[in-house]
Amino acid sequence: MPASPSTARAINDRLALRLLQQQGPLTAGQLKQLTGLSRPTVADLVERLAAAGLIEVVGEAGEQRRGPNARLYGIVADRAHLAALDVRTEGVAVLVSDLVGRVLAEASVPIGDDTGTGTAVEQAVSLVERAVKEAEAAGAPPRAGERTWGRLHTLGIGAPGLIDPATGELRDSSGLPEWHRRLVAALQERFPDARAHVENETNLAALAEQREGVARDRDTFVLLWLGHGTGAAVVLDGALRRGASGGTGEIGFLPVPGTDGLPSATDCEGGFHSLAGSVAIAELAREHGRTARAHADEPVAAALVRAAVAAVDAPDPGADAAAAAGFLDALADRLALGVASVVAVLDPGCVVLGGEVGQAGGEALARRVATRLRRMAPLPTEVRPAVLGGGAVLRGALLTARDAAQDDLFGTAPGTPGVGPA
Repeated sequence: MPASPSTARAINDRLALRLLQQQGPLTAGQLKQLTGLSRPTVADLVERLAAAGLIEVVGEAGEQRRGPNARLYGIVADRAHLAALDVRTEGVAVLVSDLVGRVLAEASVPIGDDTGTGTAVEQAVSLVERAVKEAEAAGAPPRAGERTWGRLHTLGIGAPGLIDPATGELRDSSGLPEWHRRLVAALQERFPDARAHVENETNLAALAEQREGVARDRDTFVLLWLGHGTGAAVVLDGALRRGASGGTGEIGFLPVPGTDGLPSATDCEGGFHSLAGSVAIAELAREHGRTARAHADEPVAAALVRAAVAAVDAPDPGADAAAAAGFLDALADRLALGVASVVAVLDPGCVVLGGEVGQAGGEALARRVATRLRRMAPLPTEVRPAVLGGGAVLRGALLTARDAAQDDLFGTAPGTPGVGPA
């Protein structure tokens, strides 16, 4: 059964908008070529989307061309603003962008362990408020008749812990501060017109590495998160797998040899976390005579790994290189235990060492883990270092917010709910 004219228009409009989002400004002729639509159909959709305030003329195709056929059309970036949050146990980072991902404001605030729940929530919400106001000032001025132009449309929130697959809400997990769960509700109260999407931080990192990082050529892979804590994200056949309770990838609880005990249902001590968490890596470094100055913007474990890699890769390695190599070898031994377990169960073909520690280790650490994995696992598996590191969570949160906002704004034909002028 052929689509109705209105349905066909909606499909064509959505396709054109997606192309403009993915490839940047295009001429009507380029849209015709990429979509396969007729010239009159493209002309109609360009007029329709421009009237709806979704696209506008942003320039011309080249110095040698003039007139209507040379006009470059692009998405009206300030049609909506997006906020991405990276919520950690030690603080919050936020960035605000326009609809095509141009960052308009960034900010972060540390939150200490001794900070009360109410104070922590207030600090985080105030941080987001300031960033949103800064973005509004940096964006285009409001347009006549457009009440919500440039206002916050979607919040993408990355947080540790389990996300209930049925409700999309952050579950009450032991070991996480209470202010994490309170924060989402407080943000919704402060920004009632914005849509909030909460996702596990490691899952967002995997999304970012797949879309913009080291896993762009993979539709099946596992990202092993190595930061203050440990985690894993599983992508199979292009889809993120969350599990029946949202707990896929809780690798910190994985029982492994080399620990002093076994993990419990409420505590991952004794599991893989006890070998690969930031505290454990710092202790391993001390055993090898390694020290490093802590930085506020990365776990101490990442600083230790980064310094060790620099010592090993130095053009003229000194006496320090042997100790550094010993530390990296011992760390690779530990990481290979968790990676081999994942490979044996999932056969992902590729494991990405993510987070701040994975990025700091780079090829030097990934190569060591791959060597050990070949001896432990019968399944061929690449081991790659992440390129986005700890910043992958914010990037993944922004991509999630952008996808959700564009689905809402671009999902139907102009003039129907969700796309027409607000």
